[in-house]
Order: sequence, then C-alpha cells, then structure tokens
Amino acid sequence: MGGKNKQRTKGNVRPSSSGRAAELLARESGVVPGFIGFGSTVTSELGYVPAVHGVEEIDSLVDADFRLVLRKMSKRDTVTKLKAIQEFGTMCQERDAEEVKGVLPYWPRIYCKISVDHDRRVREATQQAFEQLVLKVRRSLAPFLKGLMGHWLMAQCDTYVPAASAACLAFTAAFPPNKQTEALSFCRDEILNVLQDTLLKETADTLSDPKSVPEEERETKFIRMLTSSLLGVKKLLHLLPDSDRNLLEDRLTQLISSAKFWKYSKHKTPQVRGALSEVVSALCQYTPGLVHKEAARASAAVLLSIEDTDPVVLPPLWEAVLHVVTTIPDCWTHVNARKGFLPKLWALLRAGGGGMAKALHPNLMPLVSRLPAEVTQPALDFYTTFFTSLIQGLSAERALTSPTESAAIVTAVVECMRFSVMQHTEEGEEQRKIQQMLISQQLLPLLESAVGNPSLQNGPLFLLVTEMLISWEKRAGLHGGDGSQAGADVYQTLLGDFWEGIGLLLVGFVDTEEADPKALEGVATLLQVMRYPDKVTGRKQGHKKKSVKICLSEPGDTDRNGAERGGRDEPPEGEPQQKRLVGSLESERLEAVVCQLAQLCLVYVNEKQSERHLVFLSLLLRSFHTPRVFAMLMESEGEEQSLPAVDLKNMAMRFLLERVVAWLSEEGRSQSDHLVDMIFSSLHCCSPQETPRILNHITMMNLPWGILLHVIQKANEGPETLKSCRDWLKGSVLGERLFGLAEELCNTGRGHATLSSNENTHSWTLISLVLSQQHNNEPLIGEVYLEKILEKLHATLSETKAQADQGGMEPLICFICDVASTFYSSVTDCLLLASAEELLLTAFQITAQDHSNTHLSVSVLSKLRAVCVAGVQALMQHSGDQFQESGFLCSAAVWVKRQLLTASLDIKSLQVLVSAVESVVEILTTARSQDNPLLPNFLSLLTPSQQEWISVRQALPPQWMKGPLLSGRLRMTCDYPSMDVWKSTLSSQVPAHLCACTLLGRVIQMAVSPTDQQRADLSLYSDLKYTVSELLYAVQWCVEMDLSLPTVSQHHSLLTDWGSSGCRTLVPVTDLLQTLYSRSVAEGGLWSLCLETYLQMDAVATSSIGNVRKLYGDPASWFPVSRAKLSTLQVLCPIMTREERRSVSSHATAGIINWQENDDVCGCLGVLLCCLKENSPVQVEVLQAVLAAMMEWRNSREDWFLFSSDLSKASADQLILTVEMMRFLSWLVSSSSPALGGSQWDFLLCCMLAWLETACENVSGLGSPWVQLFVCENASLIVELSRFFVAPPATAADTLPAELTAEWTDFFIEGIYSLLLHLPVKITDAFTEPDDPLFPLAVLRSVGVALTYIPVPQLLKNSLPANLIADQKTNLPAPLQTLLNTLCPLLLFKARPLQITVYLLLEKVMGRLPECDGEGESSKTEEDAEEPSLSPPESLMAVLSACEDLCESVLAGVQVGEFAVVQPLSVEYSCFLGYLLSWKLLLSFFKASPSQLRVQYSLYLKRSHSLHKLLIHLFKMMPENPAYPGQGADTKDTKTFFTESLSLAVDKTAGVEWELPHLACGVYYSAVQDLPAMVRLWWNSQEKRVSTAVERFSTRHVSPVLSAQEISSVHASTQTFDSMTVKARSAAREVIATYSVDDIFIELVIQLPQNHPLGSITVESGRRVGVAVQQWRNWMLQLSTYLTHQNGSIMEGLALWKNNVDKRFEGVEDCMICFSVIHGSNYSLPKKACRTCKKKFHSACLYKWFTSSNKSTCPLCRETFF
Repeated sequence: MGGKNKQRTKGNVRPSSSGRAAELLARESGVVPGFIGFGSTVTSELGYVPAVHGVEEIDSLVDADFRLVLRKMSKRDTVTKLKAIQEFGTMCQERDAEEVKGVLPYWPRIYCKISVDHDRRVREATQQAFEQLVLKVRRSLAPFLKGLMGHWLMAQCDTYVPAASAACLAFTAAFPPNKQTEALSFCRDEILNVLQDTLLKETADTLSDPKSVPEEERETKFIRMLTSSLLGVKKLLHLLPDSDRNLLEDRLTQLISSAKFWKYSKHKTPQVRGALSEVVSALCQYTPGLVHKEAARASAAVLLSIEDTDPVVLPPLWEAVLHVVTTIPDCWTHVNARKGFLPKLWALLRAGGGGMAKALHPNLMPLVSRLPAEVTQPALDFYTTFFTSLIQGLSAERALTSPTESAAIVTAVVECMRFSVMQHTEEGEEQRKIQQMLISQQLLPLLESAVGNPSLQNGPLFLLVTEMLISWEKRAGLHGGDGSQAGADVYQTLLGDFWEGIGLLLVGFVDTEEADPKALEGVATLLQVMRYPDKVTGRKQGHKKKSVKICLSEPGDTDRNGAERGGRDEPPEGEPQQKRLVGSLESERLEAVVCQLAQLCLVYVNEKQSERHLVFLSLLLRSFHTPRVFAMLMESEGEEQSLPAVDLKNMAMRFLLERVVAWLSEEGRSQSDHLVDMIFSSLHCCSPQETPRILNHITMMNLPWGILLHVIQKANEGPETLKSCRDWLKGSVLGERLFGLAEELCNTGRGHATLSSNENTHSWTLISLVLSQQHNNEPLIGEVYLEKILEKLHATLSETKAQADQGGMEPLICFICDVASTFYSSVTDCLLLASAEELLLTAFQITAQDHSNTHLSVSVLSKLRAVCVAGVQALMQHSGDQFQESGFLCSAAVWVKRQLLTASLDIKSLQVLVSAVESVVEILTTARSQDNPLLPNFLSLLTPSQQEWISVRQALPPQWMKGPLLSGRLRMTCDYPSMDVWKSTLSSQVPAHLCACTLLGRVIQMAVSPTDQQRADLSLYSDLKYTVSELLYAVQWCVEMDLSLPTVSQHHSLLTDWGSSGCRTLVPVTDLLQTLYSRSVAEGGLWSLCLETYLQMDAVATSSIGNVRKLYGDPASWFPVSRAKLSTLQVLCPIMTREERRSVSSHATAGIINWQENDDVCGCLGVLLCCLKENSPVQVEVLQAVLAAMMEWRNSREDWFLFSSDLSKASADQLILTVEMMRFLSWLVSSSSPALGGSQWDFLLCCMLAWLETACENVSGLGSPWVQLFVCENASLIVELSRFFVAPPATAADTLPAELTAEWTDFFIEGIYSLLLHLPVKITDAFTEPDDPLFPLAVLRSVGVALTYIPVPQLLKNSLPANLIADQKTNLPAPLQTLLNTLCPLLLFKARPLQITVYLLLEKVMGRLPECDGEGESSKTEEDAEEPSLSPPESLMAVLSACEDLCESVLAGVQVGEFAVVQPLSVEYSCFLGYLLSWKLLLSFFKASPSQLRVQYSLYLKRSHSLHKLLIHLFKMMPENPAYPGQGADTKDTKTFFTESLSLAVDKTAGVEWELPHLACGVYYSAVQDLPAMVRLWWNSQEKRVSTAVERFSTRHVSPVLSAQEISSVHASTQTFDSMTVKARSAAREVIATYSVDDIFIELVIQLPQNHPLGSITVESGRRVGVAVQQWRNWMLQLSTYLTHQNGSIMEGLALWKNNVDKRFEGVEDCMICFSVIHGSNYSLPKKACRTCKKKFHSACLYKWFTSSNKSTCPLCRETFF
C-alpha cells in the first residue's frame, strides 16, 4: 500500500502486487477467511470473479490460473491486458473443456468490456481468444449468448478490419451458416437493446470514465461505437428473416422516430454519416413501411446531404439517395427540389463529383430515370443545365489528371444522353428542341473538345458515341430493319443533324494551313473508331456500373428498352454476313465525311505542301482505303502519265504511282512512314499480280534506304501483307539491290568514308532485317542473295585480323556484329550456309586474340563475343549430336591448338584465349546429354598429340632442376648444358606446355562439374588421364621454379585456379598412378617429383600403397640403375617395406663392392643412400666394406674424388659421384659413427678438407648447379662433423680414437674455418649481383650454417686479408678490426643467408669489443674532456648510416603506428634486415659494456640521433597486433612477438614473411630494456599523436613483458650487496630495497609505471631510522634520478645508489652542484676543490656550471676558481 516512493518495510524486497496476492490466496485455500463479493449467485449478471476457493459453490468451477488471467484482463495497462488476453486464448486451446467451461459465467461481462477497448490490438486479440473459447466449449456457450450477442455483433462491425474479421471468424466457428439467423433471432431483443442504448442514450463521458481517460480517447471510442452500432443495425436487418423484422417493428420505430437518430446525418465524423446512410438504405430495402412513416425526416436527411463528397460517405449516401427516391414516391413533397436538391446536384456535377466520379456518376442515369415531371419541368432547361454541368465536370482538376475519373464522367454523359433521347422521341416542338440541344449544344461540343484533348481521345468517348450512333441507326431502320418501329423518323432526323454537324466540325479542324497535328490525329482516331468499333480494345473491357436494383421503365416499355440494350451487340435476324463488320456504322455518310476531308487535305498538300495534312491523309487512308475515296482523290487529275503496265482504271493504283511515288521522290524528305502507309493502303485495292510489279518499280527508283526499310517492315506486319508481297521479297530486283547495299556499306566503312549516321543506321538495320527475318522457316529474301551478303560480311570481318590499327573500322565491325548476332539468334538452321560458319569462325578468332594486337575497344569485343555465343547456340540447335569435321567446332579447336603450341602468348593473351574457349564450352556443357559426342570430340581436337606433348615439355626452361637438385630431393644428371642456359631469365611469354595445360584444365573443369561426373562422358574422352598427367607436370614445374618470381607465380595461379586441383579427381587413382610411374621410370626428372607429390596426397597415400607396390614388382628390377630409375626409387623408397629396402640395398652394396665389374657405381651408391636414409637395416661390416671400397678408390681412382680439380670442366656424372660419396660419409658421421676406425676417420677428415680446398679454388665455377651441389654437400659434411665433435653421441664415446678429438681441435678446426671464412667474401666478390640467375644462394646458405659452428678464438685470430681503414678511430686489435671491416658491409648484401651468417658471426665477438675500449679509455683522465662520448665500432655505425637514409625514403609515406608491409626477400627487405641486424648487434655491444662506457656510447647515440631514427622506423615496421602466427583461437595465453624469441637460422625458409616484423619487435624490446632512459627521452620529445600511439602500443604489448622480466631478474639475481637487501613483488610491480648500517635503517619502494619504461619510475618512502629528513629526501631524489636517467636495469641503478650512500658514510662529501657523491653519468667522485672554501666538485658538474653561467667563480663562495 501507499505510494511508490515510500520506504518499504525492512525485509520486504518486492513491491506490492494485487495479482500476486490473489495468487497467494488461491494457493493457500482455507487459511485466509473468504471475502464477501459484490454480487450473489442469484443475480443474472455474474460480475465477480472469486479470489478464494470455497467461498461460493460455483467458485470451484474456475481454475486458479484462469482466475488470475481474468483479473489481469481488468487491468488498466494495455500491455498487461493484451498479454493476459493472449494467455487466455492459449489456455483455452490447451486446457480441458471442463476447465474452460468454468470461465463461462464470468466471460460475458469481461468480453463486453474489452471488446470495445480503445486499443485495437486488444480488440483483435479479444476476438481471437473468443474464437478459441468457442471452439473449446461449443454448445455450452448457449446459456450465455444473450449477454454476449449485442457486443459480438458490434465487434463484427468494428472499424478496425482485422478485429471485425476475427469477430466474424469466431461467429462462424460458433454457428454454421444455416444456424446464424436462428442465433440472431434468439437474441434479437438483447442485440437491439445494446445498439439502441449506444445510439440514443450513451455519450462519450458515459462510455468512459472522464477522470481517468483523456478526452480525445473518449471521443474516439464513442465515435467508433456509434459507427459499429449503426452498422450493426444494418447487419441485423440484413440477417433477420422477415418475420423477426416484423416483430421488431415497434422497437425500430422507437429508434428511427428519435430526433437524435436523424441528427447523425449531420455528424462531424464521416464514418458516422456514412454508417447512417447504410442504415437508411437497409431500412428502405427491408422495412419500407417504417420509412414511409418517417418520410419527411428520411428524405431531408438523405436528399439534402448530396453535397457531401467525403470518400467514406459518398458511395453509401448515393445508394441511399436511389433507395429513397424509389421507396418514397412522394419524397419530393418533403424536399424542395429546385431550391434544396438541384442546386447542390449542379454544383456537384460541375466539380466532377469532387474526385469521386467513379462512385457517383454511375448513379446519375438511374436517378434521372426516377425524377418526376414536376422536378424536371421545363424539360429543356433541366436537361440543358444537367448536361452542361455534367460536361463541365470534365474540366475539374481531378478529372484532368485521372483517366478513370474522366472515363466515368464521359460514360455517364453518353448513357444519360441515350436515355434522354429515348424519353423524347415523340413528335412535337418541345421534343425537337431537346433533341437539337442534345446534338448541337452537348454532343458536338463535347466531341470538339475531345478531338484536341489526348486524354479524352484515349478514353471511351469515341467508342461510346459510336455505339450510340449504331443504336440510333438500328432504331432508324438503316441496318436492314423495316424502319416502321416507333420513332424511326426521329432517329433519322437525329442522325442527319449529327452527320451534318460533325462534318462541319471536322472540316473546321482540317481546313486551315496551321492545323494542329494533335487535333488532326484526334479526328483520324474518331473516324477510325467509327469505322472499326470492334477493333477498339476498350470495348471488350466493358464499362462496369454499380449494380442498383431499380426498374428504369414501366413494364410496358420492356420491348423498347430490350431492343435498345440488345441491338448493340447482335445483328437483326436474317441479316446476311457482309464485308462490313456487323455492329458498325452505316458507311455512306461516314465515307462522305472522309471524302470531304481527304479532298481538302489534297488541296493543302498540292498548294501549300503541308506535311501535316499529308500525314492526316495517310491516317485517313489507313482506315478508309475504299474505291470511292481513291476515286475522289483522283477526280482532279488531268492527263495520264507514263506508268508501268498496270490497270489505269484502278484509281488506287493511279494514286499510288502518280501521287505517292512523287511525294517519296521529293528531296529533303525527313519522314516517310506515312507515305509507306499510303503505299500499302493503296495496295489493298490492287490485285496479287500488280503488287510485285509496283513494289519492284518503287525498289528501282533509288529512294533512300530508310524508305525501303519501312516498306519491308510494313510488308512483314501481318501474314496477309507478307503473302501479297512474297514474290517481290524473293525476287531478283530486291535481292540485287540489297547485295549492292552490303557491298557499299563494307567498302564505305573500310575506306574511312563518311556516311550520314541516319542513313548508315537505316542501311545496317535493313541488312539485319532481311538476314534475320523468317516466315515459315524460310528466309525473307532469296537464299542466293542471303549467301552473297554473308560472304561479303565475312570477307570484311576477316580483314580485321590482318590490319594493325582497326580504329577506323570499329563502326563497321559493330554493325556487322549486330547483324550477325541477330542472324544467328533469329534464323533457324542458319549454319547450313558455309559462309555463316566462316563468319562465326572469324569472329571467334578475333575474340580469342590479344586485344592489344587488334586495338578493338571493349564495346566492340563484347559485340563479337555475343556473335560467338549466338552462333554456337544456333550450331547446337542445328547439329544436335553430329560432329562435322569441316564444321565450326573442328576448325576452332584446330586453330586454338595451333595458337597454344606455336604462338608466343603472354599471360594476358592466354587469359583472352581461354576466355574465348570457355564461352564455347559453356554452351556445349549446357546442351550435352550422356551420349553427346560434341564436347569430347572438341576436347580431343584441343588436346596435343603425344609427340607434341614431348616437344613442348622439352622446350620448358631447365632452371626448375636447381631446387630439387640442391635440396637432395632429386638425383639426376643431364647433358651438361652451357652456362648460357643458367644465365637466361624467364621471359614474360608463357611456355607452350603451360598454355596447353591451362586451357585444357579449365575446359575439363567446366565440362565435368562435381555433381555430374558421368562415366559415359569421361569414356568418350580417351586422353583424359594423359592430359591430367601433363597438368600435374606443369604444376610441378611451377612449384620447382621459384614461386617468388612474379612470372612463375602467375603461371602457377592460372593452373591452380583453372582446374589442376579438380581435374586429378576425375581420373581413377590406379590409372593416374600407372601413367605417372611409367613416365617416371622412363624419363625421371620432373615426372618423379610429380609422382612424389601425387603420392603425398591424403586420398592417394591412404588407399593406394598396395597399388604402388604392384607397379615395381621385384626389387631386382631396379638394376641396372639408370638415372630415371634412381629418381623413381628415391620417391618410392619411403613407402617400400623393410624387406624390400633391405633387398634393394643388398643389390646396391654388391654393386659398390664389386665396383670393377659395375659400370654405374654412382647409381648403386645413390640407391644405398636412399635406403639408408629410410633406416634400412645394414650391418656394420657391410658399411665398412663400402668405406673400404671408397678408400680403395682413393688409391686407384683418385680422379673420382676431384681433389684440386677444375670443377667447371668436370662432367655432371663425375660431380654426382663425388657428391654421393660426401653424402655417404655425412650419413656415417651422423648415424653410424661406431663403424669408423682410426684410418677411416683420417680418410674422412682428409677428404673433407681436400674437398673444401677444391671448393675454395672453384668459386668462379659456382654458376653450375652441380658445382654448387658439390660445395653444399661438403659444407653439410662439415656441419655433421662439427655437431659430432661438439656433442659426441654416447655410443661413439668409447670407440673414438684417443687422439682424434685433439686432432680435430688443434688442426682440422683451424684448417676448415680458415678456408670457410674466406668463402662468403670470395663468393660476393665473384658474384656481385644477387639477382643474377647464376648467383649461388644455396652455397651461401650451406656455408653459413657451417660457419655458425666456428669457435670464437678462430674469429678473434682469423686469417682474413688485412682490411684497415685510414683515420679510423679504433682500440681493437688488427684481426678483430679486419673482421668487422670485412663482414659488416656484407650485412647489406641482398642475400638473406649471408646477412644472417654475418650477424651470427659478429654476435659471437660483440661481447669482446667493449673490453678494448675500456683499456683504451683507462689511460685518459676524467679531466681531459667534459661529457666525453665514445663511438661504437665505426664499421657498424657506417652500415647504420648507410641504411638510415634508404629506410627513411622507403617509409616516408607511412605514419607512426601504421604497418609497412615489405615483400619478403626484396631489395627493401634486405635493407631493413641489415638495418635491424646492425642495431641488434649494437644493442648487444651496448649491453656487454660496463656502466662507464655505456654512458659514453649512449651520449654518442644521442648526439648522432641514430636511436631517434631507429625508434621512428620501428613503429612503422611493427604490426599493430604483434600476435605470433600459428596460434589456435582457444589459446589462453596469447603469444606475441615480444613474448617469443626470434630464431635467426641461416637455412630458414618457412615464415620468412613474419621475420622482419618479429625482428623489429625484438629490436624495440632490446632498446627499451637496455636503453630505457634514451627511449624515454625520445618519447617525451615527440608530438602528441606520435607519443600517444607509442604509449598505447608499448603499454599493451611491451610493458607487461618488460615489467615481468625486470621483477623476475630481481628474483633471480645472484648479485649481493653488503648491508642492502632487495626483494620484489610481482603482483604489485614493486621492488623493495632495504639498506641498514649500524643504527641507520632505510627502506625504499620502487614502483614501475603501467607504461614502463616510458613513464618515470616512482620511488616511495618506506621505513627509515637514524636519517635526517633532508638527507633522506636527497637520497630518494638521487635514486629516482639514477633510475630515470641511467640506461640499465633496476639492479644496476640500486647498485649505483648504494655506492653513493656508502661513499657518503665513508666521509666523502657531496658535490655541491649535483648533491651526489658519485656522478650520475661518468660515476666519478668529487675531486676538483676550491682553494678558498675547500669544497670539492665533479669535473663535469663544474664544466656545466661554467658554461651555463658564463662565469668562472666557485658555486659556493663565488671566488674565482683556479
């Protein structure tokens, strides 16, 4: 209880709820005493829903859930009410019928309330819920019907249609149609009580509570209920039977006798006024007696309200008007027609019905028919005013803009006029005046205005007038009747008046030189409708009028009216079928008018050359091509002219040849359509023999081509015209004329002559028309001439392939394309003509060529493609399944294959060619069936033969073999090609093999979709498996070539995008394996790699291993070993069984041991190595025997080892043999070292060193892949040896010779690395251009890996040639300086393996360099210089300075915070890599420096701004989100480039694209870790945008990692301090230092900021004992200064601070300038003392004091300082 904002009782956490309280009471029955209700069970209206069970006997029938829902329905809130109603409906649907029946006693009162709710959603939901209730309770509803039916009927008349519809559905669900009347009769009194109370008693304030409901809502509800009640009265009257209506007569009398009822006719709301009109109509219809009693009120309420034009009121109001004037004959005695009714009617008509003419005007003719004579007298004035007002309504705004409104008014005018004439057919002066008035003052002026008004021309007026005239003619007896019926003379007089008036009217329009063309067109339209009314489409649509049950005539007039209605559509019986259409006007008078107009037109044409009159004459002749008209036109003609042999008595022919032809020949005529119409109008009167002669005569007159085009188009308009002109169209005169036109057009276009655009367009349209138009599958013109025209077009189009510049011919080509497209798409069997197929082939060839060669525009090419598509589609329709060897498909396939194999195509040209073939294949695939051979035959012709495949494979560039050869994936040799082969680079031209594979792959992919792999389709194409094999070969070639090359990458993309992945699944695995295996065994090389790639696919590897093993059968079949077999064996060895590998290795071992009897020792050694690498079991004795054989070769066949040989002169086979020996020895070291004894180790190490010397002597020959392989395998052997001796295997420790390790350390290491360290320098000197195809990148990679094992002493005492630079300041020893000067420049060399190698070598010595600077600086005193700076190694700084400018230029357009993407392994990539590696070395050098030197180095970096530039560059190279690649989405701890260290491996190939961003992040992390003060200084100096971006990035990604590392370093630190302890708190990011000496205790808390190290480290005070406040503040300030401005860790800053405090306790005084004992930069003590005050200062502080103050006085005593 109480207001919402009051304080609740303690513990009451939920607000009060009456619904919840009711629910609680219902649940706890019997606990709470029952309430006394507001009614009793005795009363008839049950308005109380009990809250507690058991109070009354009936309460138990209501379910608790229903009770709660019913209570919610009474809530005021709309949403609550709506949800409750919807819930009620659901419950009624789901609950048992007995539970639902318990609600029925309480439902009527609730329903009567909510069914009239203000919210329409509530009303609709109420009816829907009621329907569910009705469906559940059925007959049990009957006892409660009387309380429901009144509001139920009102709900069915609800103004909200969905609610009314729902109520009707509920009513239908309750009562079937045959029971509905009975139900209403049962409740009729109760219904009328509700309706009558609403209409007569209720007000807005009584229906709704004025205190709680707004006024607007109350008024709206009242109006809605008034409307529903009125409509309910109408519905009740309509549904009740007559007997019940009589029983309700007294009640209804009480209703309509009320003055309040009739006041609703003037209500302000249109819905109420309209509803009252409907009630009046229903009363007139069902209870006319009651209406007669209230005739005065009813007449006045309806007839005096006709000015109401509201769209809601007008239709029911006029229905009521018609009912009143019909039901109440004396209604005009209660209403003054002349003062009250007619003025309103005239105003309404003049206003065009107020925009409601469609609803109003169909009621006018019934109204006029019911007007008594006393209202219409005098009749002449009445009808004059009526029709004048009616016609004036056409000028209303709505009528002018709406065709339907205008049509309604026109229809009403004509209907009323016909009725008025019918009513005044008697003799007499008054009747005659009315008739004349209707014709002269109404009808003719209306037609006059319509002739000049296009909207009225297009309306029904002309047709309605024509129908009226036909009706008059029938009544006048002019259509075969006897003319004796009543009023025939009157109708003849009417017709005479009309034709006389219409003649004068139309002549007035025509007889003027400035006649309006629109008016002339209107005249022609009127006459055409009068001539052929049945052809007007509007007639069949009919003119629907509102159905009103009114008798328009007395019973005696039935015959007359029936004749009037039926005579319009049916002819009189017995009338013969004449040529004139039945139901048309009598032609005599109509033709007279036409003749008069035509003669008048001819006068104006001859005398005034009036073009508009000539057009009008053409329109007249189109409808009136009769002999009488032509005779009249020729009566003024004089002497006869020289004409063809024709019948001169035929006036139509004379008119055509003398008049029309002369007009056509006039110069400068722009329009000829109307003259062509005259030609065919005249030909209607000519015989079939005369028509061709006349048309041939016109054809030979050299008229403009546009005229001939119009003539042919007109001849094709209909079958009759085409039949009469057939001989002319097929004749030679027209054919030769058209062929001459085609020649003229082609020659004109080729010769760049100018044609007028209009004439040119007409000419090409004419050619297109005669080629494409067909009749009964026959060409329009003769077939001979059709062929000639096509041949000419083909010859012209063929010239575009030979000419270089087609710019001038583009218009000609466009026209030819348009003509050809129309021809192919329109003509059946068009490709039966040979010239048509040749034209199609030429168009296809042009579209398939590179556009840069033909210079054709995009629009022209699109037209040519459209020609191809249309032609191939026509070919499919014509040929069906027949593949003609001389047809288009065969010729096109042969031409395409020739282009692929012989033409030099670049990527663009290939794409164009493939696109052209695609368009053909797409059509073939859409039309193919299972046995259709068109597509397979086309594919077969496209596919090269086996010999052609071999030749194009051999033409592929051989550079592909370098990668597999140097990686060891392929063992092969070839005829040692000249170095020129390796020097050549790939051109932009696509190799022919790739072109063919790309095209075939795309075509096969299109031909067989994944859902349509039909075996029949595939079996017809026998070359499928060979084509797919070649496709795999091409893809493998691209893969083995360097995919980073743009050309190769584009080739690979084309192959993979256009079919390689999908095509291989079309061939059975066994078939494709057999093909690849056989070619691998026969040819080896790339075929072996194709087989390997195919076997590695999941689908193949898991299912076909057994099939693969069947291929090679017996292991002995591999011998004797060929290079192809060896390559195949290397691929298949991983899937062989253990026994198979053992057998193969046994054969190979026997061949090696018996080397004197074996011609291919190298092959056997390769086979053995293949098996050994797959862990084949081999006994140690066998390995020792093989090694013994090698040692024997050393003595007897030393040339096999190539020691000290010129490798450029060695053959590939010799080099491969040596390489195989190196591989065998490497395998022994790594996998079977126990097999080596002392002599074997000596042999192995000596061979290795000798081969290394040979490699160093043959640097110039490294352009050969086999020489590179020699050096790479030698380096790999060195790597295996280095790994072995660094960490010998446990199994080999006991078997190693005792002196072997010492020999390796003392002799071999120096020998190896003294040679190996020279190799990178020699290689870069010999091959200065890294992009050179001969550049030995693989050698640098292998040598780099070997150099990473070099010991640091070897680097420090290297034997590199001295490389010292004059004036270079250095403290380094000569060998070390030489190493830096030699290797540092190589950091910028564009070869990643070399850059990484140099970095790893220099990284080994960076920690030794500061020692030399420290020794050099120790001799200098601190007084020698102020703030001394020391440069890091100058050779390294030179590299940095060289890179800075280039990096700055590359990154100039990138903002800080943006990520600059760098193409991997590009020039920019190498520059950035060298720059970052140099900085990584510099930071390592800085980190290894002692604190004193670090200050000097940092000062140098500060002055040179190098670090500032680095940081700017880093924030352009680090990604915005430095997430580590390859992480799963569900990773808890996200790895970043800052949390993961970067592995800089020389031979790394995967993930190179992320190496540069990762390296940039690593450099930044090292910078903020080792140089935090300088980074902080740089950050503070940046502008806000840059500093914000830097801080945001560092805080998010760097600070957490760095802070955790700082804290963990404190935890893990082994550094100890006397009298000071250091602890760390990881969670709080704090370091606590506790310093205690004697009685002094100091505790300092160091807090790292969130943006560490950009933000300043805060030092907070902990506990302190025995220290003065001032001293304490000084020490806190010193520590804060050290941590902020020193470049080092927290531990280093604490150590510096502790030393300072220790000195203070030792008695050393502070410097009075910096107030510190130890200088913050150079860590010196105060030594410079003033002679006066004896105070000591730091030298650096004094220098700064003197320079800043410009004085040389002591800072304390101000005496001169000496």
